[in-house]
Amino acid sequence: MAVKHFRELEVWKKAIELVIGCYRHTDLFPAKEQFGLTSQIRRAAVSVSANIAEGQARFHTAEFLYHLSVASGSLAELETLLEISSRLGYLQRRELEQLLAGCSEVGRMLHRLRQALQRKKPAEQGRS
Repeated sequence: MAVKHFRELEVWKKAIELVIGCYRHTDLFPAKEQFGLTSQIRRAAVSVSANIAEGQARFHTAEFLYHLSVASGSLAELETLLEISSRLGYLQRRELEQLLAGCSEVGRMLHRLRQALQRKKPAEQGRS
């Protein structure tokens, strides 16, 4: 059965969980980071789930693949920002590991979804 809405995608659901985790942990960052790391982490995390949703809502597989690529880039950005936050002492090691585990899970899911869509793409082109 084909996915009819992005809310049905498990990767989108996991990405939303990651956003919530990032918001909760950055709530504890120093006030001086409100417009720095806090804002960047939140925007990168939101970008992952938002690009999954936007891509799934597009009409062509190639567009979905493009947005999944953007989501993957935002995920790498998020991991980098989390590492920086940890090294600055804003995240405890356990918190960092928890958030990075979420990033890894979403990353694996994005990779599998991209592979599935790439297999589907040649079949779509044959119907054009």
